[in-house]
Amino acid sequence: MELNEVISKTESQMEKSVEFLDLHLSKIRTGRASASLLDDIKVMAYGTSTPISQTATVSAPDARTLLIQPWDKSLIADIEKAILASDLGFNPQNDGQLVRVPIPSLTEERRKEFVKLAKKNTEETKIAIRNIRRDNIEVLRKAEKNKELSEDFKNQGETEIQQLTDKFISIAESKLEVKEKELMED
Repeated sequence: MELNEVISKTESQMEKSVEFLDLHLSKIRTGRASASLLDDIKVMAYGTSTPISQTATVSAPDARTLLIQPWDKSLIADIEKAILASDLGFNPQNDGQLVRVPIPSLTEERRKEFVKLAKKNTEETKIAIRNIRRDNIEVLRKAEKNKELSEDFKNQGETEIQQLTDKFISIAESKLEVKEKELMED
């Protein structure tokens, strides 16, 4: 049993938890246009359900507009339908060449709902990080019990794992702060 293996595995797992949080936070809508807002929307294209990003170029020319330029113009109506059917509350406009999606300002109530969702996602990430800590400290304790690791190395490992836990929980909290600030400003 290598102490460094356990530490690097712990760090890798915690990084993945924070990346997962990033993914969730990026999907929470702020008042600004972002191509990632449409990531979860699927379009019926050629008989299969396909992500918009695989049927068109999505860009944000300004803070209040998304521009969707389909590679195949015959998909414009399907893209428009998919956006209308989503629960994002967008009202796409189709001009025959591309689809414009104006991003409405968020109401105060909606902003607070999104902040709650961001806090919930962050809390779930912090719980996941703590579970990773617990599981890996348990690995160290078993290794010590089986005489694969000395008590000093086990204690050193527990200290390092706790430091990683503190570091990644702090990263998650700072990501929440940034998202909360984004959500509350117009």
